[in-house]
Amino acid sequence: MRIVLLVSFLLCAVSLWSQKDTVYKKRQILLGAGNAAILGGSTVLLNEIWYKDYPKSSFHTFNDAGNWRGMDKLGHAFASYKLASIEYFGWSWAGVPRKKAAWLAGGISWGYFLSIEVLDGFSSEWGFSVADLGANTLGTGLFIAQQTTWGDQRFRLKFSYKPSPYPALRPDVLGSNFPEKFLKDYNAQSYWISASPGMFLQDKFYFPGWLQLSVGYSANEMLHGSSNEYTINGFTYKAKSEFALSLDLDWSQLPIRRVWVKKLLQPLNAIKLPFPAIYWRNGVCYFGMF
Repeated sequence: MRIVLLVSFLLCAVSLWSQKDTVYKKRQILLGAGNAAILGGSTVLLNEIWYKDYPKSSFHTFNDAGNWRGMDKLGHAFASYKLASIEYFGWSWAGVPRKKAAWLAGGISWGYFLSIEVLDGFSSEWGFSVADLGANTLGTGLFIAQQTTWGDQRFRLKFSYKPSPYPALRPDVLGSNFPEKFLKDYNAQSYWISASPGMFLQDKFYFPGWLQLSVGYSANEMLHGSSNEYTINGFTYKAKSEFALSLDLDWSQLPIRRVWVKKLLQPLNAIKLPFPAIYWRNGVCYFGMF
């Protein structure tokens, strides 16, 4: 639990970072204390309700780079990216300058997920995953690089979900109720990266900044994490990857004058909206709603 206490201490300590303005100083202290309570507390709670039921072991690594056809790694990248986005919003509100806030937000996100990986490392059921750490670094790095370079997120990681029939075959692995299925059934998840050409080429041709092109990845028929084939009830399921090209919206770029409305819509940028899509699976091209 030392890593948990360390992360909590660091989250609280960063609240003392530098602004002389009394209002901003109070906001930083409030935000730092909130981070320590929520992020540090959630790590402690996770240890109690998840890891406590499994035997402990000495610290060890675990190679799961090829599991679930990379879907869990995209989940790590997406989660770390979104936590960095949320943290940045908070530290900007607390008066921290843009670049400093970006590094601070990314560092907190990266440190939080590192603490979870360390807990994995002391569990005999799992282990410290270098691949997970790399995915976490990719997610936070994508946020920091864009925020410090452009002051905006021109490439956004997004998520979509559609229920799949596979949890009924292995509910112990893929979930037996909706919250479990939402987290565990990678067949139902898709991850996207969306960007608007208009954010780069506004001087060359007209393309609205709010209209994005979106590239997505998903996989299906996955019933086992480390195997691409799984036989059950006399039928063999073969895991397949799928790539998609679609349209999307950047809610922060919509021509809305009221600032509070734009801020209210910001969380929607985490979700890929349903649009017609072209997608490829096993060399075959399809078209339809994704």
